[in-house]
Amino acid sequence: MQLVRQTDEKAAERKSRQYQRPGGRTRAVAAVLLIAALGSACAAGSEDRGGAGRTGDGGGGGGGPVESPSGGPGRAGPPEGAEAAKKADAAAAVKAQALRAVAAKKWKLAKTPLAAPAPPAVKPKIVTRKGFEVTGGASLPPVFTNVPTKEKVVFLTIDDGAEKDPELLRMMDELKIPYSAFLSDYVINDNYAYFKKMQARGVSLHNHTLTHPYLPGLSYEEQKREICGQQDKIKKRYGKRPELFRPPYGNYNAGTLRAAKSCGVKAVPLWSSEAFPDHMEWREWDRNLHPGDIVLTHFRGKEDWKGSMPDMIRNVMKTITDKGYAVAKLEDYV
Repeated sequence: MQLVRQTDEKAAERKSRQYQRPGGRTRAVAAVLLIAALGSACAAGSEDRGGAGRTGDGGGGGGGPVESPSGGPGRAGPPEGAEAAKKADAAAAVKAQALRAVAAKKWKLAKTPLAAPAPPAVKPKIVTRKGFEVTGGASLPPVFTNVPTKEKVVFLTIDDGAEKDPELLRMMDELKIPYSAFLSDYVINDNYAYFKKMQARGVSLHNHTLTHPYLPGLSYEEQKREICGQQDKIKKRYGKRPELFRPPYGNYNAGTLRAAKSCGVKAVPLWSSEAFPDHMEWREWDRNLHPGDIVLTHFRGKEDWKGSMPDMIRNVMKTITDKGYAVAKLEDYV
């Protein structure tokens, strides 16, 4: 803005000469002061903006009304900084999906997994599914198989922890497929470090009891030991007491939920379908996926079922992608 300042000074000289006549001195001084003040303001604005460029406030840094894109006064257009951020986000999403396509070929998936939409700004309200209620359950953690959402997303959950396949960690990390683990201590205590690596990759670790018993067959105190004991184990090993709990076999009673609530459990997600390396098992009558469905699978190897953990992921992701769904992170919604 140095050029502006020089131009204004010349104009000031001309104005000064113009007003050098009887009775005009006061007006001349006022004009010079006004022009000098305008020149200083312009220079200050230039310095604040780091030169002649615009800031992201939609105008010259003053914050006043600006002309809208349609030419109407008083409406500010989208901030340039926000537009740049949107473009950067879009470019990052395209790049991420391209990398995912490369990973899908590497891991021999039938199709590239779909990208999940952004998580909701406000998590939906979770309530107990009809038919899954217990006496006095209004104040207890809700039991559900589906998360309320209109987005075409499902949630992948893996139970117990018996199989500790390092290929699964690499595969899921490279494919950027979110999942949640529900762990039982009796099968993870020979290798806590495996699940620490999983946690470091962004996976949330939740409660599936100490020894995987049929909980309704136990007393309240026995159930509390199973559930709250695992809360303590996970807190000790992984630094955080879980807020989600899944009862073994999906079986529970009012005592189960009371015990779970007593040690910090907020919700009890069950499932609407189950994934295996060679097939899917469906809980719903239409044998299909729905927005917000929870998919169950297990940490299992070839000695337990017809394939490996990566085989299971290939199968379940083919089903999910073929039906037009993406996998989202459960903890973003619950």
